[in-house]
Amino acid sequence: MDKGKFGRLDRLVKEKRHDPYQSREKFPESTLCPDCGAVYTGGRWVWMQEKPYKTTKVLCPACRRTKEKMPAGIIELQGRFLKTHGEEILNLVRNEEKAEKLEHPLERIMAIEQDQDDNRITITTTGIHLAKRIGEAVRRSYQGEYSLEYGDGEKSVRIKWKRD
Repeated sequence: MDKGKFGRLDRLVKEKRHDPYQSREKFPESTLCPDCGAVYTGGRWVWMQEKPYKTTKVLCPACRRTKEKMPAGIIELQGRFLKTHGEEILNLVRNEEKAEKLEHPLERIMAIEQDQDDNRITITTTGIHLAKRIGEAVRRSYQGEYSLEYGDGEKSVRIKWKRD
């Protein structure tokens, strides 16, 4: 068979992985998320002081992830060090979220689960950027063992930090 304009016919085609929480469609200008109040304008979700009067309502990707319990980022903190510095570390985590969320409404903490008996804190986030930001802040501030692992074509991230 003539290869012609098609090239090799026996090559496997890799499909692009699509993040189901990243919208493929463009929403109408001034679309409002009824849960968090973020507004879709100019092709992105933003915080606005004054909400639009007439608007379409659509759940933003962060609220959808939270509702469906499907985090993009998972941060696992563990070790005896958490017993004495757990609250301090959680304050750092919340401050990192506050700073990131201010500029990027889709980057939020979904849940923080603490297991005192096991010296473990698990934090789930709606975006990978916040997860990485939190992981790096903990590593910079408290040293310890640190690892970062991407999953699903860089659409999710798992970060592990440990200090005994």
